[in-house]
Order: sequence, then C-alpha cells, then structure tokens
Amino acid sequence: MADETAPSRMVEYEGFEIHVALLPKTPPDDANPSATADKRYTYVGYVCHPGADPAIPGHAVPFHADGDESFASKDDALYEGVHVGRSIVDGTHPDLTVLPLVTGGV
Repeated sequence: MADETAPSRMVEYEGFEIHVALLPKTPPDDANPSATADKRYTYVGYVCHPGADPAIPGHAVPFHADGDESFASKDDALYEGVHVGRSIVDGTHPDLTVLPLVTGGV
C-alpha cells in the first residue's frame, strides 16, 4: 500500500475512507542519501470501509498517480489524490471500483 513513513491524510466520503499519502516525486535514495528531493510531489492511496485493515487482501482499493504525473505542491497532490478516491467511490473512475468491497462484505 502506501509508504508507511509518508505523511498521510484521511477523508470520509459516502461511507468510505479515502487515504492519501504524499511523497516527493524524486526522493533521496540509497545510492545518494544526502540528495535533496525535488520540489514536486506525487501520491499513493487507497479506499476502504471505516476501520478496515488495508494490509488484508480485498479490504482496500489501492490507487496512485499515473506514471510521471507530479504536482507543484503537497496541497495540489492531496487534492488530486482525494479527487481520484472520490471517483472510485462514485463509480466514475475508468479502471477502479469499490464494488468488490461492497459485494464482498468487507
């Protein structure tokens, strides 16, 4: 799921929780740990029922920013991540749905 050390936000929407973790687009890595991360951000997240454990398969619908998509600020990345989560709940996302969470009784 999301990077456990990343700052995360949760929004309640239509009986679901939308969790979004904000990440620097190009963070320092093991090869160059003192490198300065760039000023652009991306996100990863998941949608689940309140109190569900996202580590258990089938209890969450994970999502992330597309490919090289990045945002100028943390606020922009958060806004887009929550927007994507809402589209999953609303059933308007082209690829992801909460239907397995609803029909699976999770």
